[in-house]
Amino acid sequence: MSYLKFDKNLMINLEQSLPKEMLRTNKSGAYHCTTIVGCNTRKQHGLLVIPIPEMDDKAHVLLSSLDETVIQHGAPFNLGLHQYGPDVFSPNGHKYIRMFDCETVPTMTYRVGGVILKKQKTFISNENRILIKYTLEEAHSDTTLQFRPMLAFRNANDLVVENTAINKEIKDVKDGISCCLYSGYPDLVMQFSKPVKWVNDGHWYKGIEYYKDRDRGIPYKEDLWVPGYFELPIKKGESIIFSAGTSEIDPANLEALYESEIKSRTPRTSFYNCLKNSAKQFYLKNKSGMYIMAGFPWYNVRARDELMALPGCTLAIDHRDDYIKIMETFLKALNKYIDKGEKDRTIHEIDLPDIPLWTIWAIQQYRRNTDTRTCRDLYGETVKKLVDDIRNERIKNLHLNSNGLLTSNGIDTPVTWLSASINGRPIIPRTGYIVEFNALWYNSLRFLISLYEGEEGMKEYVDELNALADKVKVSFVETFLNDSGYLYDYVNGSYADVEVRPNMVIAIGLEYSPLDRRQRRKILDFASRELLTPKGLRTLSPKSYAYHPNYVGGPIEREYAVHQGPVRPWLFGFYADAYIKVFGVSGLGFIERKLIGYEDDMSENCIGSLSEMYDGNPPFAGRGAVSTAKNVGEILRTIKNVKELNKLQNYDN
Repeated sequence: MSYLKFDKNLMINLEQSLPKEMLRTNKSGAYHCTTIVGCNTRKQHGLLVIPIPEMDDKAHVLLSSLDETVIQHGAPFNLGLHQYGPDVFSPNGHKYIRMFDCETVPTMTYRVGGVILKKQKTFISNENRILIKYTLEEAHSDTTLQFRPMLAFRNANDLVVENTAINKEIKDVKDGISCCLYSGYPDLVMQFSKPVKWVNDGHWYKGIEYYKDRDRGIPYKEDLWVPGYFELPIKKGESIIFSAGTSEIDPANLEALYESEIKSRTPRTSFYNCLKNSAKQFYLKNKSGMYIMAGFPWYNVRARDELMALPGCTLAIDHRDDYIKIMETFLKALNKYIDKGEKDRTIHEIDLPDIPLWTIWAIQQYRRNTDTRTCRDLYGETVKKLVDDIRNERIKNLHLNSNGLLTSNGIDTPVTWLSASINGRPIIPRTGYIVEFNALWYNSLRFLISLYEGEEGMKEYVDELNALADKVKVSFVETFLNDSGYLYDYVNGSYADVEVRPNMVIAIGLEYSPLDRRQRRKILDFASRELLTPKGLRTLSPKSYAYHPNYVGGPIEREYAVHQGPVRPWLFGFYADAYIKVFGVSGLGFIERKLIGYEDDMSENCIGSLSEMYDGNPPFAGRGAVSTAKNVGEILRTIKNVKELNKLQNYDN
């Protein structure tokens, strides 16, 4: 039985099926995202959504959807589904669905009278091409299929309305057509694996609604252009393949291309395999190198998110070579910014002050998966340079004080991951001494010391680092640890922020913490009582007057709420590290039980992945981006750590 399988009863119940989304990517920035019933509910949904570097760094929806119609005895049965108003759906093709299975590729099975039609979709890796395979499994009479492409040709964050600027020209290609609605866009080439009839019949489909956008308080209606339809006969037992891409292909090669792509897939037969597949979907490869995208459907590559996600999305799934390639691309961009002040075109937010600190943390995870010598040989000079850049104040907006701690100015512009802002001004003005910055700083110093301690010619340098680390440790405790036993979130002059936030868990979860075991235990207890949920850690304690657990409402309301209570799964990675540091292997059972809480999400929200955030209160509904790299990465990293510790425990016994 499939791990991700939904039967007829769920599929035809739109209250249950519409909230469930699915995502496929080509590992080069293009994606296909929709609901499991094929009804688009966000403007970012689409059958073929691609980046167009010549235009901008955004994703663009070319082909919004493809409506299939089964014709028998002259009677048409349309399998499409679109929303035109509250509880107004047409043409209600979901009522013909008998099953949806997502074990290897998304597979929909329809039953129309005596016809059973199977539909399977797959993206071609590193190519802007999606393939859909249709197989007529059962039919008692002659059957014809029609296909109506619904075109958008727009930025994924915009909407299109009926206009006279579109180019209605249709070009013939082998077993298909090519079209391009607006200047600057690539051609959309649609072909079949057998000869097909094209009928010009252009119409605007007006007033299509996306209820997810409506609920977010943003524009949610658009018009889509349908230039006509394809028509072809199909026999019982026959399969045909539809291709949509930005280049023409020989239709004779479609079957072999489809089968080759299927063989490379890891079946989603377990919680781990779902997350492994999800992790690989964030990979981005282009002419400049290899990256990890922050999430779908609206994030690009962001420096901090990439570093947080990198260990889990590569090393934790045994993709060490990919880690090295991604880190190589990242370090080239980071050094270019630090040394020359030039920002990278692909990696956003590389100028934030904590990026060097997170870079060192990500490299430290490489050592955990290899050994000290291997890590030093590959990344030792990088860690040394970054630490020296911080010591010599070559990192913009990061100041090393006489007490050994780092300060950063976050009053006017957000500098930490709690980056919510209104009109560019941070809602949470974390500034001065920031708790995770300084915990990462102490960790970086101790990590660098461990790489070079005992190495010939490095004694004087290591002694300097030891003296600085000792100073940081004392200052950290004096500055952040309060009488209640938890850590201030940030300290600016005489002001100490007393809100209970999860950043203190980062401080106790790092490999080298400036806090002793007793102090870490007390902080862990605080976090467990006030922040821990089945989906990760809250961004703010419910005891706070500012607590807002639900990321809902209009743009401003959501921006105020985003870091005032909603849960972030990636923080559980640091919580798990801290818990095991405090309780040792005896804490493994607790962490394993907590991981089960994420398994339920494999069949919710974006199936097989983890949402950006969850409500701070039960039932902990998923919100934000449907699939987020740092959440997937940190849960994978935790799973790997738990497995390895269990192996060591069994070996010792």
